[in-house]
Order: sequence, then structure tokens, then C-alpha cells
Amino acid sequence: MKVYRGFTLLLLLKLTLGQEFVYEDVFNDPERDALYYDTFPDDFIFSSATSAYQIEGAWNIDGREPSIWDTFAHTPGKIHNNENGNVACDSYHKYKDDVALMVALGLKYYRFSISWSRVLPDGTIDNINELGIKYYSDLIDELLANDIQPMVTLYHWDLPQALNDSYEGWLSEDIIDDFNDYADLCFERFGDRVKLWITFNEPWIVALLGYESGVFAPGVNAPGSLPYIVAHNLIKSHAEAWHTYDDKYRSTQKGKVGITLNSDWNEPYDRSDPDHLAASEQAMQFALGWFAHPIFKNGDYPEIMKTRIANISAEQGYNKSRLPEFTEEEKLFIVNTGDFFGLNHYSTNYVVNADGKDYYDYSMPPFWGKDSGVPSWKPDEWPTSGSSWLKPVPWGIRGILNWIHTEYDGVISYVTENGVSTADVYELNDESRIKYFRSYINEVLKAVNIDGVNCKGYTAWSFMDNFEWGSGYSERFGMHYVDFNDDDRPREAKNSAKVFSQIIKDHGFPDPATGGSSSVRGTIIVTALAIILAKIL
Repeated sequence: MKVYRGFTLLLLLKLTLGQEFVYEDVFNDPERDALYYDTFPDDFIFSSATSAYQIEGAWNIDGREPSIWDTFAHTPGKIHNNENGNVACDSYHKYKDDVALMVALGLKYYRFSISWSRVLPDGTIDNINELGIKYYSDLIDELLANDIQPMVTLYHWDLPQALNDSYEGWLSEDIIDDFNDYADLCFERFGDRVKLWITFNEPWIVALLGYESGVFAPGVNAPGSLPYIVAHNLIKSHAEAWHTYDDKYRSTQKGKVGITLNSDWNEPYDRSDPDHLAASEQAMQFALGWFAHPIFKNGDYPEIMKTRIANISAEQGYNKSRLPEFTEEEKLFIVNTGDFFGLNHYSTNYVVNADGKDYYDYSMPPFWGKDSGVPSWKPDEWPTSGSSWLKPVPWGIRGILNWIHTEYDGVISYVTENGVSTADVYELNDESRIKYFRSYINEVLKAVNIDGVNCKGYTAWSFMDNFEWGSGYSERFGMHYVDFNDDDRPREAKNSAKVFSQIIKDHGFPDPATGGSSSVRGTIIVTALAIILAKIL
């Protein structure tokens, strides 16, 4: 009887979870990787995303002035093949065509960003560009006319060049007031129609790629202290904008203001090793906690960051920590300034513990990776993509959503970017992207329905191929193919768009065998097996 009962329970597990694997050659653990058939809660939303510099073009017309990305991309040798966003997808002129494609896709939400220097050409409130305001107002109206809600990012890396020239941008506290003025203007002009706001997209990228490695605009290569100063000003700017919305607009506009942070999931290489578990936690605090801990936890940086950077700074001969400190008043002002947690997630690493001093070479210039002190890698056997840094690891998104949910007390979260790249080829049958979306969205479904994570939406990156920053047009993330050699920039739906559209229509993954869901089917199976077991045991 025990043997029969064990077989019956195994059968129940297989029937309930299903035994379809997307990356069956690599990720085929029946309990972890099998597709789960069920649908999302009714209030779960599906979206797709772009950003202003990556798609709009129209870089110098109708009053727009350069951003740091215009300057950076126009500098020879900074971008693949010396490409730029001068025209990009030309969405400034083709936004109605884009909205029509969104309708065909079945989107009910669309995430886009506003170009600061399009609405405030010199970055200050003294110079409002009404043509820029009109463009975004028209875009929002077009979305709403087609029953698509806007999710608007205020800053997706394109700082007005004038502010960088005036006081070095994010290195100066002067930017806090200018960003708040910009946010206030956007809330005032668009907030009657926009209910989901994101202050910053991936401040980790701004600080480290913009001011440590210098591979992104503004191209400052100064590891050590500058990235932490930039992050400090970004966090304070976010809090200022959140309070402005809370004080002036929330009661009438009824919207929400959050921030979008990016991170890989850092999986302990050996979950039975406490040191590996500690390494995972340390890596997550240095990546997500750097910004999330002040905003969602207690107004201050994680203790592990403060301790490690202070100790390492002392070893390097600094008089004080390279990590700035918040005053007690600032901590109170910053904490709880996130109505939701936006997550951009693409891949996963394995991590192990490394004793700080053995791993850290004190003769080298200080930088964030050494401060974090956690070695990480992606195994060769994991699937690949069109980007060297991106390997699809579906179960990682479930891990990171659970970590956020636990660490920040059940905070409302949205996946605000998730997607995969291919090479710059004409490919409408983008099977690799189909596999990525199906597996990752399914892992989000598990996090929500099985684990109880408070995630309210999923955003596919990207709505269409676009300018991929330092990679130019050599990598394609879009569900719509854009021909960048054609002046008209025609768009064409890839097969991934059709699959994503079906997932939206189904609101998840209904059981293909029965037309129902795993939970419904599981209830029927459990009832039947209970009757059988009662008779035979």
C-alpha cells in the first residue's frame, strides 16, 4: 500500500505541475522547472516597454536640446559602429502607428519614458517647451483612446546636457531641486491621466556604468567615490519627487509613484553551505539593497554595505568611508517613499563566499564589484542570447521576486522589464524569445499563485527593436522588427508578439489538455485520489 500511495502522489505532482520544460536540456527539475498551468489574478496587468532616447528620434527638432546620451553617442568610438539615436525608431512621428500595434498585441498598459530635455530643454523650470509637452500629452491621449494605460518613467538615463555642463549633473546636490521641478511639471501636466509613475529607471546603471566604468553616458571613468555620490543624489531626488506628488497631487490624481531597480538573481552555488547563502544575501544587498533599503526599509543603506565600504576605505587610506551618510532627518524623509517596487530582471548568477581581504586586492583602485566582495559567474552550459551579459535562467525571476517580497514586507511589485536579445538579423520566427517569455512569465505565475508574492504586473522588454545603448543596433530585444535601413522605419510583428498576445488573452497558462488551470484540475485530481485511497488503504 505504501508503494502504491507513493506512486499515486508522484502522479498527482506530475499532473498538477505538468511536465513540459522550455529549456529541457538544461533546466529540467520537475519540481522547479516544469511549466505550471494556471492563470493570474484578475488585477494582474501585462505591459510592454520602451524608453525615450531608444525610440523617439527627433533629437534636435521642436525645441528639444541635447541630452548626455546625444553627446555620448555623437562621440566617435563610444557606440558600436558609431551609431546613435538621432532617428532611432522615429516614434516621435510614428507614435500612432505604435499604439495601433499595441492594440493588435492586446496591451492594456504601456511603459515609456519622458525625455527631460524635450520638455525642459536646459533642464530647468525656467524654460518649458510646450511642443515637447504636447507630444507626450498627445501620446497619452492616444493610448487612453485605445484603452491602454500609461506607465511613465521620468528618468531613463537621458539627463539634459545643459545640467551636466552647469554643475556635473548627478554629482551635485543642485540636481535634486531641478529634478523635482521637472517631476512636478510632469505631475501637473500629465497626472490627470497617468496613474503609475516611475521616478528612475535602474539607478545602479546610472551610477556604475555612467560614473565608474564610463561605458555609458556621461562617460565618467572614476571608480571609488563618485558612483556612491551619484547614487546618494539619485535616492534623495527620488524621495523629493515622491513627497511632491504626495503633498500636491495624490489626493486629487489618485496615482502611485515607485522606482525601478535592476538586478540579476544571485543564486548560492551550494544551498547547503551557509557561506554561500550569506554570499547570496550580500550580493543582493549590494545590488538591490543599495537603493531599496533606504526607500523601502529604514531610510539608510544596508549595514553590510556601510560596514564593508567603511572598512575597505580605511584600509585604502581614506579619512572616511567612500559611502556617503544620510542625516537622521534625511532618513526619515527617504523611508517609505515607494508606492511600488519596479523590478528589471534579465538573468541569474551563481555566487560563492569569498573572505573579504583574500578576495579584495587593496593595491587596485576601489570599485563597487570589489566592495561587494562576492564572486559570481554564469555557467557555460546555460542558454545564451545576443548579449554577452544575458543568459536565460527562468527560475531566477521567481527567486528574486520572492527575495523582494520577503525582504521588503510584501511590497507591491511590478516586473517593469524582462526580455532577451538576438543578433542583428532579420528574424520573425524568434523562437529564443518565445521560449524566454513563456518560461519567465510562467515563473512569475508560480511566484504569484504558489508563493504568494505580491507582484501585480509583467512588462516585456521590448515592444520593438531599438537603440540598445552602447551596442547601438547590433542587438535586438523587440517583439516587433524595425528596419533601421529604411527611412520610414517600418515595424513588423515577430512570432514572439503573437505568443505574448496569446498569454495576455489567456491571462496566463490555461491547461492545454483540459482548457482549465492547474489549480482547478488539481482539485479534481485530489478529490478523485482521496476517494481511491480511502477505498484501498
